[in-house]
Order: sequence, then structure tokens, then C-alpha cells
Amino acid sequence: MTTELENKVMKTIVFQLLDKEYAIEVDVVQSIEKLLLMTITRIPGVPSYVKGVINLRGMVTPIVDLRNRFDLPEMEYNDNTRIIIVNLENFDVGLIVDDANDVIDIPVNALESQPEVVGSVESEFVAGVAKIEKRLLVMLNLDHVLRPIRNVNADEN
Repeated sequence: MTTELENKVMKTIVFQLLDKEYAIEVDVVQSIEKLLLMTITRIPGVPSYVKGVINLRGMVTPIVDLRNRFDLPEMEYNDNTRIIIVNLENFDVGLIVDDANDVIDIPVNALESQPEVVGSVESEFVAGVAKIEKRLLVMLNLDHVLRPIRNVNADEN
């Protein structure tokens, strides 16, 4: 039984914000888009981290800047800036990140619960931390990160 758990892996998308690497499960990722190819339409009265909406293949999708959501310093968007389109329970949202690095398999036994201090990202946003070779990946809890946006969307229905 332990060997089955030891061999179990979670496929993740790794992305960067500032100089840190974060990861989310690939199961929720619909696509990764270049930000500079998108036109974001501003929406009045939304939190500052909601940059607006895009029309992505006929679907209106809200866009969240994760730097802003995590109270990190702003950075000018560049050619590396990506929008990761995620789907949580039939709710699509785009996440602006500095760069989407790669897809990696994280052994489940490499995951540790969130540490007491996780740097600049609020601890409720962190599902855990994975140590892979010399890399330290912060696993995001997207339910918590996107809760305010999902609640607003639910109120409209």
C-alpha cells in the first residue's frame, strides 16, 4: 500500500510570480494564452485584482492578476506574461502570471502542508509546498484564491 502512495504523482502546471514558483493541478487548466495577444475589457466596480474580462473562443472570461491578488509589486506585462485559463466547477477564470514554465509530475509524498510562514502569499491561498530536487513549489488553493469572484458570479445567477 505504501509503494502505491509513493508512486502516485500529481501532474501540475508550474508558473512564476516575482522570483517564486507556484503550481496548480493540470486537471483544472483549460489553456495557457499569451497576454499580449488578448484584449481585456475593464469592468467597473470589481476588485482591483480583477483586470476585466476577455472573449475567449466565444466565452466571456474574467481575468485575475495574481500579483495584485497576492499583494505583490506590480510589473509591466511583457512577452512572457501568460493567462492560465482554469475551470473550477464550471466556472472559467483567467489568471495572469509572469510566466508559465512547465508541466511537471509531483510525487504525492513530496507534498508538505503549508508552513507557518509562506512569504508574501496569504496562507489560506496555499494548499501545500512541494520540494522537487532544488525547487520549492507553492501549491495554490484556487478555491480560496477565487472565492470572492465565484461568489459575485453566483450572486448574478
